[in-house]
Formats: sequence, C-alpha cells, structure tokens
Amino acid sequence: MFRGSDPINMDAKGRMAIPTRYRALLDTVCKSELVITIDMKSPCLTLSPLPEWKNFEEKVAALPAMDDLGEMLSRFVVGQAKDLQVDGSGRILIPTELRGYAELDKKLVLVGRTQRLEIWSEANWNAEREKSQATYREMLMDKESMSDALKNLSW
Repeated sequence: MFRGSDPINMDAKGRMAIPTRYRALLDTVCKSELVITIDMKSPCLTLSPLPEWKNFEEKVAALPAMDDLGEMLSRFVVGQAKDLQVDGSGRILIPTELRGYAELDKKLVLVGRTQRLEIWSEANWNAEREKSQATYREMLMDKESMSDALKNLSW
C-alpha cells in the first residue's frame, strides 16, 4: 500500500501535506481518518489508517496482562496515539508533543512501510539510513544468523 520516501516540509503551525499519490488511497481505505503515535524503536512517528490501527490495538489488548513489552506498547504507543483527519487541503496537524518526541522541524521525510507511514526529521532519517545500510550489508554477509524467511525472500 505505502512505499517509498518523500521529502516534505512542515509549516510553522505543525501541518504537513500528505503527498497527492496517497490522498485518494487514504480516502478509499479509511476516509482519511488516521492515527499518529510514537515509534518505540526509532525517533520517528507512525501514521496509520484507522482500520490498520484498530487491528494493532486489538493485538495489544490481547497480550497477557503481565507481559512487560505489552505494557510498554499499551502505555507509550497506544497511550500517546492521536486521531487525525486529513483536511481539505490534504494536510494533517502533527501534535506538538509528538513533534518534540521525533525532533521534527521544517524538513521531514515520509517513509512508506506497507501498512503505515513513518514521519522522520530529515536529519534523523539520514542518520538512520546510513546506520541501517551499514548494518544491512553486515547482515547479508552473515548468512548463518539470517532467518529462513529472509534467506528465501526475493522479488
């Protein structure tokens, strides 16, 4: 559904335009109703169509009550989630507290992750991309530690 990366600007009020290539899709999939929250592993935000988010919430709610990771997901990821609506100009307003978490400033990168999008500051995205590319190359060289699913992945 979502793929690629797009450089985007955020205005002084914290609004970000959704790329036109995603607008019709979002209207069809979720009537442009989205959920935004933090990513626990990276300094970015995730933007999910409401139906995808509801599936995730159900999975988190089904986790055992004494599961520490489940508690963290519930408290920090679900607990900081905000509902958003794409406005008539194709923009979303990123909440101030979430902008701070992801260190967002004017220059952003929107990254497609199949069922959701990630919103990164340009600086954090560039650093993550460099780090990940180096790690990816190392992992490709170590076939022994690679999962069978990755060994058999092709397109």
